[in-house]
Amino acid sequence: MMMFMELTKDDRTLRQIPPAAAPRRGAAPWLVTAGLILAAFNLRPAIAGLGPVLAEVRADLGMSGAVAGLLTSVPALCFGLFGVAAPRLAARFGPVAVVVAGLAAVSAGLALRSLAGSTPLFLATTALALAGIAVGNVLMPVLVKRYFADDRAGPITGLYAMAFALGTACAAALTIPVTDASGGNWRLGLGVWAAAAAVAVLPWLAVLRRDRHDPARNSTDRYAGRDRTAGRVPVPRPAPEAAVPRSLARSGTARALALFFGLQATAAYVTLGWAPQIFRDAGVSATTAGLLLAVIMGVGAPLGFVLPRLAVRLRHQGPLVALLGACGLAGYAGLWWAPAGGAWLWAVLLGVSNCAFPVALTLIGLRARTATGVVRLSAFAQSTGYLLCVPGPLLVGALNEATGGWHAPLALMAALMVAQIAVGVRAGRDRCVEDDR
Repeated sequence: MMMFMELTKDDRTLRQIPPAAAPRRGAAPWLVTAGLILAAFNLRPAIAGLGPVLAEVRADLGMSGAVAGLLTSVPALCFGLFGVAAPRLAARFGPVAVVVAGLAAVSAGLALRSLAGSTPLFLATTALALAGIAVGNVLMPVLVKRYFADDRAGPITGLYAMAFALGTACAAALTIPVTDASGGNWRLGLGVWAAAAAVAVLPWLAVLRRDRHDPARNSTDRYAGRDRTAGRVPVPRPAPEAAVPRSLARSGTARALALFFGLQATAAYVTLGWAPQIFRDAGVSATTAGLLLAVIMGVGAPLGFVLPRLAVRLRHQGPLVALLGACGLAGYAGLWWAPAGGAWLWAVLLGVSNCAFPVALTLIGLRARTATGVVRLSAFAQSTGYLLCVPGPLLVGALNEATGGWHAPLALMAALMVAQIAVGVRAGRDRCVEDDR
């Protein structure tokens, strides 16, 4: 029988509360699940769809090579800067309302970007879309914690991780065909993703409307509110804010998770930005290179569904993190020795390695006991991690330009992957940030 857990007054011991004490959920689980899937699908097309048509965008807008190079790091920078605001916004307006606003910003930013007639306007509208994505990044684990019991967190995280990978792969694979079908119009190829983001707003509007009739949803913690069914057993109140360390930077668990998040994001953005060029420089055609990128991103769809379910069953997620890292090291070795000869195998290995992302999201939910703790940990780990990964794609490009090849960049990525495994094993320990006091 599923049991709910409550922190006692000293915030250190746990006692079990019968399921009857659970507050009523305002929105139907299927509606929240649909919202999570659609939101996750739209968290990366703004980035993945740009690379295939970047040459056309540069030619049309007169964009310099330096600005084009910065576009590989701007997403991580925006995620780090704007993600910090997510906890305060969620505390004031509620996480669902913030997600609605974020998805609306994504849709508006992508639509306006497709109409931009200058580089500054293109960058400004891209930043608007990335700001909306940033709050979505932070609040996805929070919404899972808010609406689903702990034994459902793995499957639900897996569903939206799969949708995340599908959205990335679809944008990488379909932007060029849509552009070609419209007579080479890159604006339509990029703008079509604005419609997809607009659709994702709809289920969250319904969730928001239903939750307004449920006072138990006014708190950021899913255990807040009054029991309207039993009437005898008190519903546990949210753990006090003091249960979470005042500064998560002082928590070894939070620091390890932030470093792990940043290193896996570095690997993902380097792959997203540079893998097609590595393949093309090895003699692979542009079309095939685009398909290889789609494979890298698409591998995460089925694995993104399975791995979070596996992660929540493990007491220590370190071995899983190490296995994914080993796949990344094997992929880098393949790109070093035979980038064209085994291109499809290397793409699959890199795709498996990139599944460290859904594992990182799962760890965020596991390393804090309350939704209040999760929102703070999610903001800290993701904002810090994304800021840490900003230099990665730029440094890889600089090393390639300085050496005229890809051996030095691949050696750097291998070293970072070893570090990712080390901090990931540390973050995978069965310990919550509330324990680091």
